[in-house]
Amino acid sequence: MTRSIDLGLLFSTTGPYRLMGQASREGVLKAIEQVNSDSTLDVTFRPVERNPDGDIDAYAPLCEEILKSSSARHVIGCTTSWSRKEVIPSLERLGGVLWYPTPYEGFEASDRVVYTHACPNQHLLPLLDHSFNTFGRRLYLTGSNYIWGWEMNRIAREASASIHANVLGERYIPIGSTDISRLIDEIAALKPDFVLNQLIGSSQYAFLEAMAALRERDPAFSGDRCPVLSCNMTEAELGEIGAAARGIISAGPWFRGQTPALPGNGGREDFESSFEAAAHASVMMLARLLSDTPNAETLTLPELLALPNAAEVGISPRTHHVSLPVTIARVHDGAFVPVKTCAPVEGDPYLTHTRMPLQPLLRVVQ
Repeated sequence: MTRSIDLGLLFSTTGPYRLMGQASREGVLKAIEQVNSDSTLDVTFRPVERNPDGDIDAYAPLCEEILKSSSARHVIGCTTSWSRKEVIPSLERLGGVLWYPTPYEGFEASDRVVYTHACPNQHLLPLLDHSFNTFGRRLYLTGSNYIWGWEMNRIAREASASIHANVLGERYIPIGSTDISRLIDEIAALKPDFVLNQLIGSSQYAFLEAMAALRERDPAFSGDRCPVLSCNMTEAELGEIGAAARGIISAGPWFRGQTPALPGNGGREDFESSFEAAAHASVMMLARLLSDTPNAETLTLPELLALPNAAEVGISPRTHHVSLPVTIARVHDGAFVPVKTCAPVEGDPYLTHTRMPLQPLLRVVQ
């Protein structure tokens, strides 16, 4: 008999990073529809949805509300790393599991989280490797003032030090702030080879518009000089950014119409961004894990990943990350066009097997 299982959705579809949340939610809903119409699966999903509205203080209470008010043990959700870390204590107390379909900064492996989008060895390090060899070794770092920006730029600094690249400046602004004039003034004065951008939402949109204006008035930034790099920019936000998106270079596991389907999508590619594709894959992987095993939804994550069919799903039982392809793409005529594609890379959240050394080079001083 088919089992009907409650499934939590916890995305901010309003607020400063609403476009990413909306894209992820759309991927989940597509997957629920697909699972519920698939006669080869003995499970169906019933969504239990909450919208934190981008309010960091709302995530944990709403996650607890999902777990307490329904039979849901699995929640697909969160966009920012801050929100993910906020809900983990609630998951631990109430026996829940979060499926996190968003790129993140690594250095985490929780028994309460499955990480289905890319971590730094699957986005940041390949992007830096490409950029150091293509544009130069003088970079400027910026980001929103929270975990994603801090940690991504920390890794970038260490990677830069390992090859004697020069970080010219580093600046952060609050999530949602559009006061970016100081960033632009510093970049205009320092003239880096490229800018590594870890801003999110409306802060990023304001920054990219200002960078486009800088290119118009300063020949040093015209054409393809000083590109802006991102590890979380996808098609989900290109419409909002408009012409200012031209030339952005992003790294990710999937771009629309250009790269193969993600693991877990079952070959399906009718998505608008990797946010949508990874959220869809999360639900499909969960459905395959739960199918044909009565009461599997009550198992802990380590127990679930120890089931005989878990190896086919492709989630590492050690780190709870997935192997993902790596594509570096550049915006041209309003769409991402790949410039480099690599074979799937196993998620390595603590960078224990990465090719690029990440420890700063030390000298013996006498």
